[in-house]
Amino acid sequence: MRHGTPGLFASGLSVLQDDPPSPKKQFDRSQGSSAFDEIARARELQQSKNVLRMMRRGEEWLDEKMGVETRGIDRIPEEEKKPPSMLNIFLIWWSLNIHVGVIPLGILGPEFGLSLNQSIAASIVGIVTGSLTTAFTGTLGPKLGLRAVATSRYSFGFWGAKVCSVLNVVIGCGYSVVNVVVVGQILSAVSDYTMSIAVGIVIISIIGYVLSVFGYHIIHTFEKYSWIVTFILMCVLIGQAAPHVDPSLPSSDSGLIFAGNWLTIFAINFSNSSGWCSISADYYCNYPASTPPWKTFLLTWTGIVIPTTFSTVIGCCLGNAAITAAYPPYADAYDNHGLGGLLLEAYHPRGWSKFSLIILTFSVLGNNIANNYSSGLSLQLLGNYFHAVPRFIWSLLVAIVITVLGVAGQQHLSTIVSNFVALLGYWTISFTLILLIEDQLFRRHEGYNLHAWDQPKKLPLGIAAVMALLTGYLAGGVTGMSQTWYIGPIAAKFGGFGGDVGIFLSGAFTIAVYLPGRWYERKKTGR
Repeated sequence: MRHGTPGLFASGLSVLQDDPPSPKKQFDRSQGSSAFDEIARARELQQSKNVLRMMRRGEEWLDEKMGVETRGIDRIPEEEKKPPSMLNIFLIWWSLNIHVGVIPLGILGPEFGLSLNQSIAASIVGIVTGSLTTAFTGTLGPKLGLRAVATSRYSFGFWGAKVCSVLNVVIGCGYSVVNVVVVGQILSAVSDYTMSIAVGIVIISIIGYVLSVFGYHIIHTFEKYSWIVTFILMCVLIGQAAPHVDPSLPSSDSGLIFAGNWLTIFAINFSNSSGWCSISADYYCNYPASTPPWKTFLLTWTGIVIPTTFSTVIGCCLGNAAITAAYPPYADAYDNHGLGGLLLEAYHPRGWSKFSLIILTFSVLGNNIANNYSSGLSLQLLGNYFHAVPRFIWSLLVAIVITVLGVAGQQHLSTIVSNFVALLGYWTISFTLILLIEDQLFRRHEGYNLHAWDQPKKLPLGIAAVMALLTGYLAGGVTGMSQTWYIGPIAAKFGGFGGDVGIFLSGAFTIAVYLPGRWYERKKTGR
């Protein structure tokens, strides 16, 4: 089995082959832990508990009648992999990032007082660097045959990875809340504001959940094509709005205040692109282990950078027209009705505008489907009982939470985006650096014991990883964050609303703690 070449993307020289134990060993707990120990316990619970048994039967019925995926977090052995086209690695990100939910990220630049050129520059630098984290973690999917958060067990250990599971669910819910609120605003605008935003939120949440239930292969097929119509409509959008964009208008701030605002916009866009790092392997685990890591990395990086830049730059232009240039129809629509009102005004004539907005409401589905799917998988990693509950049940609960939070925060979209998205970067940079150091340094030669992925006694203790993550977040993220509700002491040095440098500090503290901590942990435990 080939795992790539030495260097930055070396995948380890001794990744064990897939030689699953006999069925008797798999399910005989008296024989000790086996390669499928966690799966066996989940199946035992499903057979012994009436409620769980009914859920399992329901899942099997859905699989039989509609082809709903029944595989949860279980590792995919090499002989069972059914890889989609390699082109999907590139195209899946287009549907995840070309949609109206990304536009608010670009609008934030003008809201922070940056000129059009400054907003675009800060956004692109954040996107380009943030995408590196997702591109790396994605390379672990084909190599290990595991979902993204499950790969972290080789660094965080069996129990520490549960922290990553919870954080991943929080990320998925947060992104989806932004998306459903945008859709709610759009549908409200289409109805001439006779329909409440909450109704649109409920509608899109239901559709997103139903599609996510079908699983891996349907998601890959949907994401491959669903971006095309949205791309065309957004090209029309910027064409119709362009006459009201004024790139000559300067920034409203200078000096340290300007630098702080630029860093904050950078951090928000970095966090948006890096936020996928904890789910990318979910969609690559069916690719063979022989897939060259450099190819997975490059297709992922370009697949995120190009569409995200496209959508964000459109947001920067709309923000410039509505906020910096304050073109009256745009400014009034945005002030009174948010993004939905702005888009309704930007498209013209009115009939075409409403048609375009109705189509664009479905653009967020690619994003929400992926979030629902991956959140359901992450919840299964929390324990045997969680694993025993089918993924479609967990995805349903996630969809309900998203709907409730969306309805509650429908009037505060910009605050949600600027606060929530920036917070992600503090943990995603730590998560990625920990997995990178583990993969490229500590496992460079010994590789991964693939039969140990669900055996606590054969996995690392995870103390070093958890301490590095917490230190990076608390010592780095908190001191360097710039939020409406809190400005860290280091961020405050920039004056005004501060400058978000939490990502840089989180990364530095993570490396400083994990390198010696993991070395000592391995020395004392041998794992």
